[in-house]
Amino acid sequence: MHNAPGLTRRSLLLTGASALAAPFIARPAFAASTLRYGHNNEVASVAGAQADWFAEALGQTSGGDVTVQVFPNSQLGKLQELAEAVSLGTIAFSHNTAGALGSLYQPFAALDTPYLYRDVDHLMKVTDVESPVMQELNEGLIAAANVRVIYAHYFGRRNLTCNKAVMSPEDLAGVKIRAVPFPIYTTAVEGMGAVAVPVDWSEVPTALATGVVQGQENPVNVVLNVKLYEVQSHLMLTGHMSNAEVVVMNEDVWQDMSNGQKDAVREAARRTREKATKAILDNEETETRKLRDLGMTVIGEAEGLQLEAFRASVSKLVDERFGGAYGDLYAKIDAVA
Repeated sequence: MHNAPGLTRRSLLLTGASALAAPFIARPAFAASTLRYGHNNEVASVAGAQADWFAEALGQTSGGDVTVQVFPNSQLGKLQELAEAVSLGTIAFSHNTAGALGSLYQPFAALDTPYLYRDVDHLMKVTDVESPVMQELNEGLIAAANVRVIYAHYFGRRNLTCNKAVMSPEDLAGVKIRAVPFPIYTTAVEGMGAVAVPVDWSEVPTALATGVVQGQENPVNVVLNVKLYEVQSHLMLTGHMSNAEVVVMNEDVWQDMSNGQKDAVREAARRTREKATKAILDNEETETRKLRDLGMTVIGEAEGLQLEAFRASVSKLVDERFGGAYGDLYAKIDAVA
């Protein structure tokens, strides 16, 4: 995409937003502006709801000086398109996986490496915007793509769903499993023993219903809220990836803000990160029970799931493909206490 003469990323943001939001008035530091937040999640999910929580919180912390209009359900584009839209400035905010942000700045994908974190507390410390790891990655993302991370919340442990019982990687031989269409995710699926089929999230329900793929992997919150239990019979608690959903904004918008507006964003981000993380943590076990009650067969180690076999198989492939590129970063992540 090439900008027309005289159009900056900032003016593109204003022009693009006017079609779907209230008209902008050109003022310093965009006083009383409405900024667009586009994402791919359903409003009922925590990932979708937290975008609305952030918009509400920013309205409060800025005293109404900055308002955000949220567009859920891939209304403004698919995963890759949303990442690029923030970079270009056609939208101000979005959230995405770290793996998807790796398309803008490759090292970011390391944060979504399977079996990387000791526990949720370790994950949240690493992905705090003030952590040395995140500060380093954020600087690289800003320089490479004009995109800034403002917060990351816990998204959950990703588990496998399928229409048959899966106990070990051998059970997935030849089985087509949907993968988030980015390398670290396709590697995770292949490491589990399956055939990885990259499919954008907006197309997953149809792909499952039509048999294009036989399974997928996601946190239980997503499985429940999208009603994947209607097209998937088994849930395997592989817990192969602990995710933080990363919320980003266009750097030009950030730089145009006054110090007070930036402080308002930081405070809204802090509130939303805490609220969304708590919501996911509070609900994980309850939602797993709900899926069982709705008819899914839930398989964990107690039911024979060979978790260590999955860990070994996935970790081996990850090391082969990414150990050289991300080895130093993995060491820094491990050092976060």
